[in-house]
This record gives sequence, C-alpha cells and structure tokens, in this order.
Amino acid sequence: MARGSKSMPRAIGSALSIAGGGLIVWGYRESQSLGDQLSSAISGDSSNDVLLFYGIGGAGLVAGLVLLFRN
Repeated sequence: MARGSKSMPRAIGSALSIAGGGLIVWGYRESQSLGDQLSSAISGDSSNDVLLFYGIGGAGLVAGLVLLFRN
C-alpha cells in the first residue's frame, strides 16, 4: 500500500464524526425551540426535522468513528 493511504480515510472519518456530532447538537437545540415545544405539546411527537437531524447525525457519527478506528 502507499504510504499516505491511511490518512485519507482518517480525514474523512474525522470530518464525518465532527459533522455528525454537529447535527446531533443542532437537532437537540432545534428540539428545545419554542416552535418544537408547542408542536410536541399538541401532537406528542417531535418534529420530523429534529428526527432527521438525529438520524443523519447519528449515522454520520458512527460511520466516522468506524473509519477512524478500523485497522
């Protein structure tokens, strides 16, 4: 294998982990907003946007960690 071949997946893994964590935090902050609190009080469910942030953020975080820590 080439010498720098492990650096590219690690860089992508780092970027995915950071982006995934950011989306999870963004989803949490969105869930604490007044609009989502009212929507949650009326319907009993979180908005689809919040669930989308959590889902994509979690998938990105897991994929990034796999890329970072695989041998």
